[in-house]
Amino acid sequence: MKSLFKGALVAAALTVSAFSAGTAEAQTPPGVLLVGQIAEPKSLDPAADTAVNDFRILVNMYDGLVRYKDGTLEVEPDLAKSWTISDDGKVYTFKLREGVTFHDGTPFNAEAVKYNFDRMLDEKHPQHDTGPFPLAFFFSAIDHVDVMDDLTVKFTLKEPYAPFLSNLAYPPGLQVSPTAVKKYGKDFGRHPVGTGPFKFAEWESNAKVVVTRNDDYWDGAPKLDAVVFRPITDANTRVAELMAGGIDLMVEVPPDNLGQLESDANFAVYQQAGPHLWFLILNTKDGPFKDKRVRQAINYAINKKALVDNVLQGTADIAAGPIPPAFAWAYDKSLQPYPYDVEKAKKLIDEAGAAGKEVTFYVTEGGSGMLDPIPMGAAIQADLAKVGLKVKIETYEWNTFLGKVNPGLEGKADMAEMAWMTNDPDTLPYLALRTDAWPDKGGFNSGYYSNPKVDELLEKARTSTDQNERAKLYREMQQIVHDDAPWAFIANWKQNAVASAAVKGFKLQPSFFLLLKDVSKD
Repeated sequence: MKSLFKGALVAAALTVSAFSAGTAEAQTPPGVLLVGQIAEPKSLDPAADTAVNDFRILVNMYDGLVRYKDGTLEVEPDLAKSWTISDDGKVYTFKLREGVTFHDGTPFNAEAVKYNFDRMLDEKHPQHDTGPFPLAFFFSAIDHVDVMDDLTVKFTLKEPYAPFLSNLAYPPGLQVSPTAVKKYGKDFGRHPVGTGPFKFAEWESNAKVVVTRNDDYWDGAPKLDAVVFRPITDANTRVAELMAGGIDLMVEVPPDNLGQLESDANFAVYQQAGPHLWFLILNTKDGPFKDKRVRQAINYAINKKALVDNVLQGTADIAAGPIPPAFAWAYDKSLQPYPYDVEKAKKLIDEAGAAGKEVTFYVTEGGSGMLDPIPMGAAIQADLAKVGLKVKIETYEWNTFLGKVNPGLEGKADMAEMAWMTNDPDTLPYLALRTDAWPDKGGFNSGYYSNPKVDELLEKARTSTDQNERAKLYREMQQIVHDDAPWAFIANWKQNAVASAAVKGFKLQPSFFLLLKDVSKD
């Protein structure tokens, strides 16, 4: 009876969302939360995803060994109730919770944990072909995983690795059902099975992903009966749906609408700073940006203050370098953003012989942390025209955009918009600035930047267990990257969301995840 009731609520919610009108409170049943997502998910397999858009769904269906404490990026126990770390920082031993089961009824135990990491990291594993696993980089320090007993699992690292626990709390560390992966193979991402507060119910492409309450959740059942995630790629359409009652909650609100929604008692606006960077990847391998002078010129030519103040209307700050200031302990406060200097940009472009060159610029319609990408792209195009560059924009839907950018820009484009929200100062530079992170090596260095000193500093920083030493290394790295300018550093966003006033218990997290277990709706 309970499952039939949930199904009826979900069906009712989708019916009213299709014909929405009037206030949000009148449109959807109390037990069902309708969330306006920024794009269709790529997959619901946490080992296969890279986008925060997808993570916002995953964290409600899956658990990891550890999780982030509410309101922080510090870790606390999740499926592991405790752990110990060896004196040399290379061995992590986890004690697991008793009695936890996956949504398919199979047990969560040490064998399941070993299976999850072996599937990602061992090319000879029987289900390794269910990948690719683009964020397996997060766990590249693991040498092997051993089952000590049913509820004890041991990770032995190749070397000390400071971000290890933090990375375990990130979606690639979420635990999937081995039985389900074996059953569905490469289609597991369409048939997800975890241990989390909500169970997968349905995925209708380009329409909705539905999850329902896990009444047997080990950490207490959620308050909601179901959550419906609706992909609505156009931000203005998401706002219209929210105001008409077609959704109860939306993320990444256009700056134009924030003031209007803040003054409307029918809605609650949420904002919080977090570790975010919006930047332009510059193709350092071929084309005009192979020359550092032209890359520096781009940073001088773009009026970032106008972007932040006018396009983003104060919802972001100007970025200075590759590590967001939210990582206060690692951020180099002495680093200054490139000033807006048209004449200096022109001089550098002329010296490099790049004046009049045509530049291909990949822009996305929207995606995780992409802010207002089409207006931002148009403003950047106009700024670069002022310094003698002819910019040709090519615009793509988010997943298509990633399919073009992630394999690398060589021979295709000169620059591309990008945004990252990360969990550790190691993550973005390690995955997107190292030489060994070039796309053909499995990383996200789509502009092919290479500096041996940066490689050396990043390797040292991730293996140091002394945070002060790590901070020193990151600050040195930031100075070099700032000067080399493999990216145009644009903005650090203050994330936002808006919900109907009927939604209670919702919070934004510095991880940028949507944690909905304790959310209710009147």
